[in-house]
Amino acid sequence: MPVFDNLIYWRDATVRKAAENMAADQVLMSRVGNDPILRIYDWSEPSVSFGYFHALEDAKLAFPSSKGSPVDYVRRWTGGGIVDHRIDLTYTLVIPRQCSLSHERGASSYRIIHQVLANVLNALSQNVELSDHDDGDGSVCFNNPVAFDLADTHGVKVAGAGQRRTRHGLLHQGSIRTELDTDLFGQEFASQLASKQETWLACESFEEEVVAIAADRYATAEWLGKK
Repeated sequence: MPVFDNLIYWRDATVRKAAENMAADQVLMSRVGNDPILRIYDWSEPSVSFGYFHALEDAKLAFPSSKGSPVDYVRRWTGGGIVDHRIDLTYTLVIPRQCSLSHERGASSYRIIHQVLANVLNALSQNVELSDHDDGDGSVCFNNPVAFDLADTHGVKVAGAGQRRTRHGLLHQGSIRTELDTDLFGQEFASQLASKQETWLACESFEEEVVAIAADRYATAEWLGKK
């Protein structure tokens, strides 16, 4: 049964740098209306993101950058571990305060969203299930599954996420290790999340705000290096 009655689906066709991807999610959170938003997106550079409470040095140690293989690092607004976006599919769910799911405890909202995601991946022949135990601290996101991550039949982690709650609602940023077609995945995910979906395109003012917030926050040395 779908989690939501209505959903705004945005297949973000703008391939963005890491700072702008994070800024886009923040702007979505600040502008969310009555219906949740699902954003499916890509990265213009080889990128690694790390959770709000991690250090840039940890991300660089886990996934080093080199002259021949540079990495664009970014601190997320959400929690969670260190994620290599060179080998994943990424999505964001913005859930407004009007939705009951935004008021669930962290573990509960994580489980509910990932159960839908498991249904989607299984429908697309990925064969995954919810993890029911912790195998580690999850510092490097895909090293070990934590409770309610998705794992394959061998116990290897396939999907994880970070969350943040604000006065606007719940922000859920997810990462999946898969070679699925991004558009196919997005359409299936949207259809299983909600009974009705409405597609959306970003307006000029949205894009201007994304660029400004990326420059003022996510791309700054102060944000990246904060302790």
